[in-house]
Amino acid sequence: MTKAARSRLHVAGVDEAGRGPLAGPVLVAAVILDPKKPIDGLADSKQLTEARREALEPLIRERALAYSIVEVDVEAIDRLNIFHATMHGMAQALVQLAIEPALALIDGNHLPKNLRCDARAVVGGDALEPAISAASILAKVTRDRLMVALDERHPGYGFSSHKGYGTPEHLDALRRLGPCLAHRRSFAPVQATLQPSLF
Repeated sequence: MTKAARSRLHVAGVDEAGRGPLAGPVLVAAVILDPKKPIDGLADSKQLTEARREALEPLIRERALAYSIVEVDVEAIDRLNIFHATMHGMAQALVQLAIEPALALIDGNHLPKNLRCDARAVVGGDALEPAISAASILAKVTRDRLMVALDERHPGYGFSSHKGYGTPEHLDALRRLGPCLAHRRSFAPVQATLQPSLF
């Protein structure tokens, strides 16, 4: 598809945050940007400071033609596995957009099945496609806030600092406290801390 042709269509960028952590949900966002309302400074959320992500997030919500954010909870991750749970979240994020896109640009090298629109996987897309960058920022900021809230509900694990990733601090807390309801029991480091069944 030519650049001119794409500019006449609604193109959605899709990205996730939280595939790697041992705890907490995966957040998936889909964003259709408005070419008449450009947003300066969009980039891969991992390359931006927290302050910069927090500044861009309300601009994306305000200026985008449409956006959606889907939370895939720990139960779904453990039931489906992390890959399929993420693919499901991406498909749902596209369905929930108020405007149906003609094309979805999805970060990574896999596409969800049975999408209603054309789609293209873009490796490193969060650094290449502004719509994917915007989606990555919405997903990351939303997930970070959820992890801070989980830290209040499950104190002692340090969720507000490491956001559920397998840092030495987190692994030490897992060994001392055992997993809480926010942990992904299908992930090996969490499984290793579970008490063996007595039956």
